[in-house]
Amino acid sequence: MLKIGEFSKLSHLTIKALRFYEKEGLLIPASIDKWTGYRLYETYQLEDAAKIKSYRQLDLSIDEIKAILSGKDAKDVLSKKAIVLKQEKEKIDVRLSIINHILEDEEMKYQVTVKEIPEAIVYYSEVRLPKYSDMMQYIPKVGQECMKLNPNLKCAEPPYEFCEYLDQEHKDTDVLIRHNEAVTEYGKENDNIKFRKIPRAKVLSIFHKGAYDKIGEAYAFIMKYAEDNGYKVKGLSRECYIDGIWNKDSQDEWLTEIQLPIE
Repeated sequence: MLKIGEFSKLSHLTIKALRFYEKEGLLIPASIDKWTGYRLYETYQLEDAAKIKSYRQLDLSIDEIKAILSGKDAKDVLSKKAIVLKQEKEKIDVRLSIINHILEDEEMKYQVTVKEIPEAIVYYSEVRLPKYSDMMQYIPKVGQECMKLNPNLKCAEPPYEFCEYLDQEHKDTDVLIRHNEAVTEYGKENDNIKFRKIPRAKVLSIFHKGAYDKIGEAYAFIMKYAEDNGYKVKGLSRECYIDGIWNKDSQDEWLTEIQLPIE
């Protein structure tokens, strides 16, 4: 039989690791000397030690290793682990991609993040406006109209409000937009105010600060980012108005988030 120090050398596992695996019930010594307390291992246990070490190198949890050693199909456990690792890799790839874009952009004007937007009920209104900037006057008015129609309606928390452009091409004037705001429940409708449920969405997000005559630069940046990183655009882009005419005196302080739905 092998003392714990000898077994440690042969198994390439530290004594600390062996004591941990004993505590977790993964690798129990073959016997313990009742007088000295020495842990003693049989040589056949080196095979179990090698399996445990191998599985730990694959980042399997203690519970996953226990399941395999208890007779569960290793291929099933490893297949599920492969899915988790692939998801983690995708997240790491996104972070690396963002870092690379920041490093390549000397001014670092825009920084991209990936967000998960939950499913939501929204009230919405579609309208044609003479120009894009007219949205800043229209949004408060449509909100007041909805609240007058539904005095007990509550906005979702955290708040989520955005506009979408419905024209099939860019237009400088006579633009068709759809304004949306998330609420807690469906409400009463009229010719202008409607309700719908928007599905959960994954989006690329950047923030644009300043007046809207420069927002095209932000759209160019996020579209190029999506293309360079293999994202497939899914649906209309969304403009979320964080700060605007309703709470900022200067256009330079307006803050707009652009969200680009992706697959």
